[in-house]
Amino acid sequence: MAIELDSKRIPQHIAIIMDGNGRWAAERGKPRSYGHQAGVEAVRRITSECTRLGVKFLTLYSFSTENWNRPAEEVAALMGLFLTSLEDEIFMKNNVRFRVIGDMQRLPKPLQDKLHEVMEHTAANDRMTAVIALSYSARWEITEAVKQITADMMQKGATPQEVLDTDAINENVVGQYLTTSFMPDPELLIRTGGELRVSNYLLWQIAYSELYFCDTYWPDFYEADLHKAIHSYQQRQRRFGKTEAQIEEENQDENE
Repeated sequence: MAIELDSKRIPQHIAIIMDGNGRWAAERGKPRSYGHQAGVEAVRRITSECTRLGVKFLTLYSFSTENWNRPAEEVAALMGLFLTSLEDEIFMKNNVRFRVIGDMQRLPKPLQDKLHEVMEHTAANDRMTAVIALSYSARWEITEAVKQITADMMQKGATPQEVLDTDAINENVVGQYLTTSFMPDPELLIRTGGELRVSNYLLWQIAYSELYFCDTYWPDFYEADLHKAIHSYQQRQRRFGKTEAQIEEENQDENE
């Protein structure tokens, strides 16, 4: 039976940890690269479905800074796959803007060039923004933000002691220095593959995200699985520290 979604409560930003490619391939007696290739097809169909549903931002965890520690052959295969699978067609067909977050300087130069090319080509698209987290980790991102805040303050004349003592640094300031400053925080975080952790992903941004974990491996994640995750999200009450009575009162005021 198809799940009926409330079109008025579709998350504006969905973040996904795409896990299970290697295990999916191993269960089929195939190399891990086979699973990663199948994962690309899942990216295409989920990107298209999110666009159709009215999601405004989709952020996909593709390669973490910790993944650089994987065997060199697998890293090389992944870099090659990223390069060959980056097609403008999926983005242009769906009017999707493409963005990247992460330490791009660590990526091979041909891949850096291709990423910039696709970002430039899709810059005017405005139906949805698809964000690839590539060579990314949340601790790296926050550390880089702190470094840049300090550097900017000292460039404006602050002494090292003033930097340490300042009250000028608050949540809004930090948020402006994060790589995700161009988009809202995710309302929904999905992790496939059966693991129950967030793996250094968007730690600042998911402070109030709804979490959804499923056993389905990423290559087997289809539109119906996405609908289940969104339906689960729609059954929850997002209170942001308020009481249930306060939320109900606010809802009544909005309806009057």
